[in-house]
Amino acid sequence: MKDCASIFALFVALSLVACARGASSPRPYQVERDAPFVLKGVTDVTEVAKLTGADSINKTDRYGVAGTDLGSMFNIGDKTYFVFGDTFGRRPAGMTGGGGEQWRSNVMAVSTDSNPSDGITFDRFITDPFGRARELILSRKQDGDEITIIPTHGVAVGSTMYLYFMSVNRWGAPGVWEANYSGVSRSTDGGETWEVLEGLRWDGKSNFVQVSPFRIENSDGSADLYFWGIPAGRFGGVKLMKVPETEIEQLSSYRYFAGVDSAGAPIWSADESEAVLVIDDTVGELSVVWNDYLDRWLMTYLGAGANVVMREGKQPWGPWGEPITVMSQAAYPGLYGPYMNPRYVENGGQTIYFSISRWGPYAVYWMKATLVKDGK
Repeated sequence: MKDCASIFALFVALSLVACARGASSPRPYQVERDAPFVLKGVTDVTEVAKLTGADSINKTDRYGVAGTDLGSMFNIGDKTYFVFGDTFGRRPAGMTGGGGEQWRSNVMAVSTDSNPSDGITFDRFITDPFGRARELILSRKQDGDEITIIPTHGVAVGSTMYLYFMSVNRWGAPGVWEANYSGVSRSTDGGETWEVLEGLRWDGKSNFVQVSPFRIENSDGSADLYFWGIPAGRFGGVKLMKVPETEIEQLSSYRYFAGVDSAGAPIWSADESEAVLVIDDTVGELSVVWNDYLDRWLMTYLGAGANVVMREGKQPWGPWGEPITVMSQAAYPGLYGPYMNPRYVENGGQTIYFSISRWGPYAVYWMKATLVKDGK
């Protein structure tokens, strides 16, 4: 009996070790290439709240934010940082689109609101000594030189914050603009001050002028940052690059997805010119997260017809499913910039929340939607 008890105790101990190891193993963030697509549609798309403007739930005019757009998000601990584009402190009543007084190219709000169901309340903005939302990355504001600097997305490595941004030379026709380059700015004090990393930039004609990042942990405890990228404007496709998070500031450490080998494994190249498209479409303001409900990657962007669409992906490089319309331009005139955050979901990821911009009121709204998958 004693031997049986000892064997049983050993079995339990080994089982607990195995479970502990399994619990600490990083998720694969991919499924088999030949696994079926599961996303069938999106329902119950609902406007939850207006996030910016004098009449918003945050009454952002008190920070000198009467009009702004975008609103991509990244997390550090229990804080979520919302990053906005061109921002104006005063605007004439009834003004349409961007414009006004007290122009800043970019500003940032901070939130610890963990309940997305009634909108997101901002704790504060990063402000100047007068309490007005501060321009984080200065721009020259000269048309044909550098009209503005727009952050496309932020990411954190530990407590250090990085903003990937594009230096815009000039705005063109709707959805068209020219970029000087894309670069990265760093903050080590919670976003209060920012330093542009001069050695870390991509050409203005690169396919990585606008990016959406996601952190993927490896089995050895290290982590890579994956970046889905598009050119300046809204008429290019998506390419993919990655970098070890510990080498995020070293341009030579970035690797570009250059296709798959005969076994279907990804090929990574140090040469950006070898990067290939993972999605061939007209893509604007993309956002990519992992969705637990689908057990797939989820990408949103402004697509053909200026409609907000969604795709599911089996692996970071694909294959990606066909676009599914989430919001139409007909129903929501002037919409763009759909940004997700893996923190803001409900029902195991079946309900997603995201920010959206509308050009007419020049404001950011909080939306929710329900994912419909095969068999559900």
